[in-house]
Amino acid sequence: MIVNSMVYRAGRRDGVVDIEDISEVVSDPHAFIWLGLWQPEAEFMQKIQQEFGLHDLAIEDALTAHQRTKIEHYGDSVFIVAKTAREAQDGEINFGETHIFVGKNFLITIRHGASDSYAPIRQRAEENPEMLAMGPGYALYCILDFIVDNYAGLTLSLGNKISEIEEAMFRSEFDKNALQMVYSLRRHLLALRNAAMPVSEICSQLIRLHEEVIPKPLKAYIRDVEDHASHVVIDADDMREMLTSAMHVNLALVTVQQNEVVKKLAGWGAILVVPTVVFSMYGMNFDHMPELHSQYGYPLALAGTLAACVWLWGKLRRTGWI
Repeated sequence: MIVNSMVYRAGRRDGVVDIEDISEVVSDPHAFIWLGLWQPEAEFMQKIQQEFGLHDLAIEDALTAHQRTKIEHYGDSVFIVAKTAREAQDGEINFGETHIFVGKNFLITIRHGASDSYAPIRQRAEENPEMLAMGPGYALYCILDFIVDNYAGLTLSLGNKISEIEEAMFRSEFDKNALQMVYSLRRHLLALRNAAMPVSEICSQLIRLHEEVIPKPLKAYIRDVEDHASHVVIDADDMREMLTSAMHVNLALVTVQQNEVVKKLAGWGAILVVPTVVFSMYGMNFDHMPELHSQYGYPLALAGTLAACVWLWGKLRRTGWI
């Protein structure tokens, strides 16, 4: 359950801390703890609650996945829930959650479901000791920035897939697989949009209301994360609109093609009406029919029928029905 448990002083790593010693380190104003957990159990979280002095409601939420993205203030700590996203090998996007407790001198990350390792984030933060010396606020920025950058990467990947299927969508043939792909892409884009949009509000609250966690020099960094999250939302909305328009264009092209086929069938049907009427009349059992007993009656009837059909074909051809 414990991925990493590290103490930092003056922006530099100062060793691993045991769970039983956390309360002592937290009382040191010159140090902060960065604790990473993976799907912890309830009994373990009770111990974490005692060591850090966390709120009961926040612990209850942290134990349960499928929370909405949010930020809550409990006493001296802030509780944040953010959606994480990762593309699977089959092209599907799997979503998980990261629950974050952040206080003046501690940061706890709890991962649920699909999520990449935060080890690269820790390494990135440690490469900037001047920033890390500001406390857990910089580590929080690195995590939020990592999550939002994953959103942006997935949005770019979905944009490439949209470009690949555009050619299929702008054909007049009905392509069931292409429409299924469009529906799947729109679903993924909606999920990414819903994951990224609350991050903007989280960043806004961190900048305005939680200066004890986000000192003034870090506000510009959080504002940058807010801007990136807004871009993800805008890009997702734009691509969903593009896919909707492509679906409408495809259906319109299919309808036009069907109408063209119906027009051609109707035109040939009109031509076939002429011989049908003539031959039906001469099939009646009457003695007094035009040219019935004439030597040239049969070829004249055929010639007249053919001439009428050719004239009608030319007429329909000029109007575009054939």
